[in-house]
Amino acid sequence: MIAQQDIEVWPENWPAWSLFCEISGQWRTGMNGPTALDYTALFLRMDRLGLVGNEWEQRYADVRTIEAAALEQMGKDHNQ
Repeated sequence: MIAQQDIEVWPENWPAWSLFCEISGQWRTGMNGPTALDYTALFLRMDRLGLVGNEWEQRYADVRTIEAAALEQMGKDHNQ
């Protein structure tokens, strides 16, 4: 079981964090576990939120940053 801890999310990061949390069950997986988020689910949710243009691109980039950090941590947890 993974221990949970409280984290602080800066206000400017909250929209990306909230979106990541919404789709956090949508992982593509391989033999060694999660490999990437399912971008189809991400894109559908972003479109449903009405994101367009630069806001859409920035939110996508932000979620990908969170995804990379999550994958790195899951890889560490998997190899322990």
